Amino acid sequence: MARPVVGAALRRCAECSGYEYSGAPVCTACRELVDSIVEEEWSALLHHWDVSGDQEHALAEMVTAEPDRHDWRVVDAAFDRLVCSECGDRLSRGPAGCSACDLAHGFRYAAIETDRPGVPPGNEHAIRVNVSVVRRPQGISENEVLVRRLLLPVLLVGLLPTTNEAQRISAAIKGSSRAHKTSLIEQAIEEMLRPPHARSRPSQ
Repeated sequence: MARPVVGAALRRCAECSGYEYSGAPVCTACRELVDSIVEEEWSALLHHWDVSGDQEHALAEMVTAEPDRHDWRVVDAAFDRLVCSECGDRLSRGPAGCSACDLAHGFRYAAIETDRPGVPPGNEHAIRVNVSVVRRPQGISENEVLVRRLLLPVLLVGLLPTTNEAQRISAAIKGSSRAHKTSLIEQAIEEMLRPPHARSRPSQ
């Protein structure tokens, strides 16, 4: 399944009942959707260059050696096809503290991020960061993982929280219970989905 087009309506996941993509990494269906964001771009690259299975590993090595020349989804998918010599996990996806994975994880941010037509500037960067956190939550605070996974579906349809919205979400969840945090973020998402003229104005 391709990622949602700009302006698409959010859909509920049949497995976790949250918006699709937002249940990752715990929800299997959502995790597969998030992985498909990078896998489909990799498949397109293989098709474009007519690369066969026995050449795929070499292509992955080439891509990760020059991440600044490739789309971020291609780079992420390439790392998935390499094995970390230190921890044995997929390179860049290993436990926090694995020096080789931490280094590779940092290199991935040199990749190209191109905003789609019709989205606010920075939307693709936000998607790329949130996908990265959801796919490798190790070493990330629980609050940040929660916010990033719940906001991912909104970003995928082309929206982007304003600085004020992001700050309000961050302030609201501090000190709240997990269930209340989720509720507060979901309320903020529903507000973002309303047409601009129907949104409530912040109190003065």
